[in-house]
Amino acid sequence: MKFLTRQEEMVLLAVRMLKGNAYGVTIAKKLTEMTGEKWLLNTVYLPLDRLEKKRYMKSTLSDPSSKRGGRRKRLYTLTKAGIKALVETKKVHESIWKKISIPYLKRDL
Repeated sequence: MKFLTRQEEMVLLAVRMLKGNAYGVTIAKKLTEMTGEKWLLNTVYLPLDRLEKKRYMKSTLSDPSSKRGGRRKRLYTLTKAGIKALVETKKVHESIWKKISIPYLKRDL
C-alpha cells in the first residue's frame, strides 16, 4: 500500500464531502472549514494534481458559465482507487490509535 500524505488525505476527504461540486475554490473552502486553518488555492492544486496522476481522482470540465465569463470549472471526483486509499488509510490510523493511550497523551500536554 502506498501511503497518502496528510494533505492528500484531507483533499480526498473534502472532494468526497463536496459530492460533485468539488473544484478549486469549493475544495479550499471545505478544507478551511474542516481544519480551522486557511487553505489557499495553490496549496490545493498541488495535491489535486498528484492525486489525479496517482489515479485516485479524475477531473472533468463543466459547461461554460456566464457567471465566470464563459469559463469552465475543473470538477474533481474520487475514483474507486481513491476511495480504497481512504479506507486503507483510515484502517491504518485506527490500528495505530488503538495502541496509544489517550490519558497518557493528555498528561504530556
